[in-house]
Amino acid sequence: MLRLRRKMRIETERLSLRTPLHADFRAWTSLRRESADFLTPWEPSWAADHLSRRAFSNRVYWASRSVAAGTAMPLFLIRRTDEALLGAITLDNIRRGPAQAGTLGYWIGQPHARQGYMREAIEAVVHHAFHRLDVSRVEAACLPENAASRGVLERCGFKYEGVAQSYLQIDGRWRTHVLYAALRPDRRGRTDAR
Repeated sequence: MLRLRRKMRIETERLSLRTPLHADFRAWTSLRRESADFLTPWEPSWAADHLSRRAFSNRVYWASRSVAAGTAMPLFLIRRTDEALLGAITLDNIRRGPAQAGTLGYWIGQPHARQGYMREAIEAVVHHAFHRLDVSRVEAACLPENAASRGVLERCGFKYEGVAQSYLQIDGRWRTHVLYAALRPDRRGRTDAR
């Protein structure tokens, strides 16, 4: 019987990107709590139990199942020099068949913002998606006023594609988002049709 891999790791210059572990609970809770004011304007509203051990355990189990099923790649950003948790990045909604696409989402704790960590993580995840998962398109969306998120996407080679009205509920209300995508370099003109 083939055993599916439930954990994964991607190494970058300064980071280890890996699936969350139960042992990450305290670091995750602490970083999310201290960064709450920084994060909540850009995220869906946090559930009442968002920072609870049970909710975190559910995240860990979901991550393991998603990696094993090939439907998502949820990863924590761990700084290699001190093993500090900096944030998270997820390639989610991985679609096979004609689409060969996935959706990118990410967050970084306030103390670690604007130091190039997220750019490093995005570039590594997109490279992995294109070259290891054979994904052809990686999509991302953010609020139009989120200049930092738009900037990092553009610096990572994502192209602006348009606007999605009332795309996601953010901070308790439906919000319009701007859409970006990165395409695998050899995508255009490539076909498996005979």
